[in-house]
Amino acid sequence: MKKILVVEDDRTARYLLSRTLKAAGFSVSTAQDGMLGLQQLRKKHFDLVLLDVWMPKMTGLELLAQMRVEGKHPKAVVMTSDQTPETLLRAIREQAYQYLSKPIDPKALVRLVKDALAASAAPPIEVISAKPHWVELLLPCDMGTAERIQSFMAHLDADLSDEVRGAIGQVFHEMLLNAIEWGGKLDPNRKVRVSYLRAKRMLLYRIADPGPGFKIEDLDHAAISYEPDQLMEHVGVRQQKGMRPGGFGILMARAMVDELIYNEAHNEVVFVKYLD
Repeated sequence: MKKILVVEDDRTARYLLSRTLKAAGFSVSTAQDGMLGLQQLRKKHFDLVLLDVWMPKMTGLELLAQMRVEGKHPKAVVMTSDQTPETLLRAIREQAYQYLSKPIDPKALVRLVKDALAASAAPPIEVISAKPHWVELLLPCDMGTAERIQSFMAHLDADLSDEVRGAIGQVFHEMLLNAIEWGGKLDPNRKVRVSYLRAKRMLLYRIADPGPGFKIEDLDHAAISYEPDQLMEHVGVRQQKGMRPGGFGILMARAMVDELIYNEAHNEVVFVKYLD
């Protein structure tokens, strides 16, 4: 049975989290602050830790940092209503596995916990810059990491409209998956560099993969290579090559952001959304 430690300041929240997870079949221990949580981690092994951020004596983020110092490596999920970029970026820097916003939906909690426990280990995300307006990360070429970082990055744009946030998130997801799958060949030992720049009237992403790049004219399996009345021609090509359904990524991205620019080798892409 998987063992989970819930470190939560609020007594009622701690009880509800524990009850939800026990009902889902997990062994659950609790602590009311970071110091007590650290004491439990020193005594026995846990597969997952759920951490509130703002607690007396030792915050959740301080506990995360101390866990790394002491070589304690259970996966950690940060739970908070604090949506500030500083808190989010420190959670990434301290190697939080995922970030869960309060109030917490019980079904979403159980689903996230099961996914986290089932996920294979991957090299950590490296944080090069963690300024709210300039984020730079090195990500292992692993699909699980792509899904995790998508959730983190979405919180950085919480002040934008649903429409703009949705468009940016969709393009980021597509471009990142392309970089990890085609540039990095799904090798977690290779890295994709992601940069996020936020200005008053502009949001910019730059994604650089470790591959040799590609030529647009060679993408017969992608919709971007065909005239508007022949877009579906690529579907048959993908089937012949045994590729998964798709091929609309670049075409979709061009329609959803204001600028989509590749370097000469096509192993780096920049996309821009103007915020006026």
